[in-house]
Amino acid sequence: MAGKLNLDIQTILDKRFDIDFKGYSGLEVDTFLDLVIEDYQTYQDITAELNQKIAELERTNASLRAKLIEEEGRTRALVDQQNSNPAQQGAANVDILKRLSRLEEEVMKQNNR
Repeated sequence: MAGKLNLDIQTILDKRFDIDFKGYSGLEVDTFLDLVIEDYQTYQDITAELNQKIAELERTNASLRAKLIEEEGRTRALVDQQNSNPAQQGAANVDILKRLSRLEEEVMKQNNR
């Protein structure tokens, strides 16, 4: 909130007015203040609920930001990997093919036994 509130429910409830010769009706003032207290309580309840929602949304936002940063890192790594030196990629592919060939040979040997 922008600033501190001047009144709370108890202050409104405890407020007493001076009575002049031609003063206000005490019953009328009390009835009006009861309405003010009800509205003020409703306002405080709504404010508390909205503050809880804000806190929840901030937690969700922080979580989603962390996931976004993680995904951006993964994407960057994937792009870097795809854009890396083609000779290195070729060498890695040759290594994979050699391993695969050795495994196939071992499987064939075990099947022939």
